[in-house]
Amino acid sequence: MARRSWKTPLILGLLGAVLSGCSTSPLGRSQLSLYSDDELGQMGQKSFATYQQKLPEVQGKTRQYVQCVADAITDQVTQEGAPKQWNLAVFKSDQANAFALPGGYIGVYSGLLDVAKNQDQLAAVIGHEVSHVLAHHANERVSTQAVTQSGLSVVSAVAGGGEQLATLLGAGAQYGVLLPFSRKQESEADLLGLDLMAKAGFDPEASVALWNNMKAAGGGQPPEWMSTHPGNDRRIGDLQGRMSEAGALYTSAKSAGRTPNCNRLKP
Repeated sequence: MARRSWKTPLILGLLGAVLSGCSTSPLGRSQLSLYSDDELGQMGQKSFATYQQKLPEVQGKTRQYVQCVADAITDQVTQEGAPKQWNLAVFKSDQANAFALPGGYIGVYSGLLDVAKNQDQLAAVIGHEVSHVLAHHANERVSTQAVTQSGLSVVSAVAGGGEQLATLLGAGAQYGVLLPFSRKQESEADLLGLDLMAKAGFDPEASVALWNNMKAAGGGQPPEWMSTHPGNDRRIGDLQGRMSEAGALYTSAKSAGRTPNCNRLKP
């Protein structure tokens, strides 16, 4: 009888974890989710607290303005298992960026308000970030990283610990697996966020204007295959391709009386 290598149960265990963690995104894409909502919520809470410790927060009318837009967006979140309450912070930073974390945490950098010129453009960003949470993208990302790291360890062991092979697979994971996967998440959040902002009563056409602003402010970009985000032209094209559906949601929102009026005043 052939001896059973110790490597076999290690590989089978890794494969079993991957298969048991398979789920489906809101747009029907297969994704890996190995962590519970509670675990991800705790991660989100700790990360948000770290941001609050390291960055000063903006208060006053600027925060009220961003809160108004965020509230209108999150009021339309009806998905089962989604956060019931969302916590917002506006961080003083020149970066034109924002994020949302599992557990219901939204961070907006004040520099974003120089690029998102009105409530509708800001809603496009916040809708996008909230959609990352609703689509469980953080779970997918940390699960993929965990499996990738475990997989590289297994392959390295099977190969006899060859450093050269592990290095090559590491490069392959970076440019062949993790980054394209992340681009899919970003594209998915663009489309889900477009629907979400439209349901909240924000003009979905503003999303295209926003990314034109981002394009103008961002200058040159690396090739799309080396970026964790789709190119600006690509995302604009994808948004325009979904504008008919989003426009119908926007019309329905206005008919239902959802017409946000978030007053942007300087502090």
